Amino acid sequence: MLASNMVVLGLRVAQFTLAFVMLGLTSYVINWYNADVMTPAPAQVGWLLFSALFTIISIGVLEGVPRFAPRFFHPYAALAIEFSNALFYFSGFIALSTFMSRLLYCRGSVCGAARADVAFGIFQFLLWGTSTVLASKDVFKKVIRRKTNTQAPLGVPPMKEAPAP
Repeated sequence: MLASNMVVLGLRVAQFTLAFVMLGLTSYVINWYNADVMTPAPAQVGWLLFSALFTIISIGVLEGVPRFAPRFFHPYAALAIEFSNALFYFSGFIALSTFMSRLLYCRGSVCGAARADVAFGIFQFLLWGTSTVLASKDVFKKVIRRKTNTQAPLGVPPMKEAPAP
């Protein structure tokens, strides 16, 4: 129990840290497009910016709601948030890597930042995929345990045998 909580906490710290790294890298690429090239940034870069912001909000919800407002926490909603993050990063790093493979030239610090953004997107996908698997294992284990539990609830007196005639 404690070991799995420590693993999840480690995953959350890594996800939160990488989200801020990706936020910085993606903002740098978007700023370069807006300031130097005078064209709007590609949608693929904007998607990874959204994914990083969604991650920061998601971690706040996933870690804050169970602690401070447990009545509003639902395990299936948490599982949906975890899966959404994994899906967002998967689509984001695939889209950006496809966009970068079609560029005629790619050099300089902006290209390096975009490549690093793809690499960190892969790491984020792996981290969110791992936490999704752990959360789903936890959620579905509780569902199975509830269905197989045939004991009487607490506070109910035990059944007595009927006297023999």
